Amino acid sequence: QVQLVESGGGLVQAGGSLRLSCAASGRTSSNYAMGWFRQAPGKEREFVAGIRWSGGSLRYADSVKGRFTISRDNAKNTVHLQMNSLKPEDTAVYYCAARAGSYVYTVGGSYDYWGQGTQVTVSS
Repeated sequence: QVQLVESGGGLVQAGGSLRLSCAASGRTSSNYAMGWFRQAPGKEREFVAGIRWSGGSLRYADSVKGRFTISRDNAKNTVHLQMNSLKPEDTAVYYCAARAGSYVYTVGGSYDYWGQGTQVTVSS
């Protein structure tokens, strides 16, 4: 079992930055893939970014490329999502997810564990 806890969400003006964190505990290992997803009101959940727990295999949604950066801190069992140049359309609840296996899927159904989510609101 893996537990995930997100933090770092909040309210920010357009053009600003936020850094989300996902602390993992339980049976984590280097053979895991981590993903960030988001869901805006009335919209489907969508993939944002992913990374292998051992590093590498970074993947980003086209809508966030060049603005968001995913990274991991193995010593602290934490995955971060640095979000710069935020836009109102980035407003959503952001979820951290983990899956056993090193491939970074962009489909939420491929992930086994989910955090509770953290709200990100970008005002215009």
